[in-house]
Amino acid sequence: MKTIKTYREFWPYYLREHAKPATRAWHYVGTMIAILVLLTVIVTGRWLLLPLVLVSGYFFAWLSHGLIEKNKPATFTYPLWSLMSDFRMLYCFLTGQMGRELEKAGVRAVQTAE
Repeated sequence: MKTIKTYREFWPYYLREHAKPATRAWHYVGTMIAILVLLTVIVTGRWLLLPLVLVSGYFFAWLSHGLIEKNKPATFTYPLWSLMSDFRMLYCFLTGQMGRELEKAGVRAVQTAE
């Protein structure tokens, strides 16, 4: 695989690495839990819970790559862009833009019960 030099190149690659709907769904769960934990830390001032933000976010994502997508998480090669893309993917899902983004990235719609 060639080295990706810009985020503009990375985003389609990231979507292709998350081609299966179940993989994306588990990412959404992890990202939303991470957001809730972060908000809890901020509101309660319980800073010792801060590591749970990373654990909750990455646990579901990495599990889905191993069990569903069967590929290596992009986090290991492109950590910052991967983190940004987790939030971008959730945003696209919540705003109904995910289908269009997947299509632009060349990800075919998968007909499954997932």
